Amino acid sequence: MKLRRVVVTGLGALTPIGNSLPEYWEALQAGVSGAADITHFDAAKFKTRFACEVKNFDPSTKFDRKEARKYDLFSMYALVAADEAIKDSGIDAEGIDKERVGVVWASGIGGLETFQREVADFYKGDGTPRYSPFFIPRMIADIASGHISILHGFGGPNFTTIAACASSTVSVIQAFNLIRLGKANAIVSGGSEASIFEAGVGGFSVMQAISSRNDDPKTASRPFDLDRDGFVIGEGAGAIILEELEHALARGAKIYAEMAGGGESADAYHMTAPHPEGRGASNVMKWALEDAEMQPTDIDYINVHGTATPLGDIAEPKAIINIFGDHAYKLSISSTKSMTGHLLGAAGAVEAIASVLAVHHDVIPPTINHFTDDPEIDNNLDFTFNVAKKRTVNAALSNTFGFGGHNASVIFKKYNP
Repeated sequence: MKLRRVVVTGLGALTPIGNSLPEYWEALQAGVSGAADITHFDAAKFKTRFACEVKNFDPSTKFDRKEARKYDLFSMYALVAADEAIKDSGIDAEGIDKERVGVVWASGIGGLETFQREVADFYKGDGTPRYSPFFIPRMIADIASGHISILHGFGGPNFTTIAACASSTVSVIQAFNLIRLGKANAIVSGGSEASIFEAGVGGFSVMQAISSRNDDPKTASRPFDLDRDGFVIGEGAGAIILEELEHALARGAKIYAEMAGGGESADAYHMTAPHPEGRGASNVMKWALEDAEMQPTDIDYINVHGTATPLGDIAEPKAIINIFGDHAYKLSISSTKSMTGHLLGAAGAVEAIASVLAVHHDVIPPTINHFTDDPEIDNNLDFTFNVAKKRTVNAALSNTFGFGGHNASVIFKKYNP
């Protein structure tokens, strides 16, 4: 069968460096760090006392009190970002067949705050089970996709993908596949995460996965820097409206970019460490290129996973050189996690948005907080350190890798009729 073309017609972002798409893009170009002292809880006794939190988010301005009781914070973030993207796209306008509009959302963890609070309250009591009737519906990771569909009346395919930090990239790929196979006309894809609470910060800290640079949070996320000491945990949401091309053209939708392909792979190596030679990372980029029917030389920009972990930041450049060869040195590369922190299950969505906007505006966002080259990393690669740059971006690839060895990559290109 002939596969249908898929385009991006709407974007929404709620991030540590901007509570809307325009704010997010402006901050990316300016190299703004979203890291600061934790405010969600008292972190005084924790080894890491900072994170990349969403700033100035007041649920009472978005949801009435009765409605808010139904939502964990990760669902609130999902609804806000999805609403922005839906309005941007106009897919809920009169005349749209909502039975052909779906939601494929993602979260790596789901309602961690709800789970932590309900269990803690139980053990503080006398053993009598007094749980909220919203405990399970607030906590389960799939609930955000359900809430989005209920609010907007979208009756198409609806599910949630979970692949650790690759979760929302997988959601975008699954939405893409459903549309090009003719199973839906448009899909709200993306992901949300809200794990900056005691259990989340404490759990990642004891694994030695996150930075403990408490004296200088804003420079703590240091991808590819010699003195990197782990990622900075972030939160928020990103939403991408994918739509079948002819459907978008028929209603006069604006088009940011075309989605060209996606790839998925496994390291099949270790629970938390990447394959040292980047085997899974190499495969996922190779398979994304094959899916897009593109050559390595067609790519101008890679938004790398780039978490600022000691091992991951060595393996990914090796994989890029393996797949792209000499062209690797002509690419622009950057890690926007240096600014947003690591949004876990939502990382892929907010970074895919950065990639779409790089294609749309011909701007490469920077990798900030670079001070010292690491001799184990090939610094002849262009990591776009510290300052954004203008260049033509005909196509961009975005990588995300997760605990368990899950890898996912997506490719976006300029739309040409």
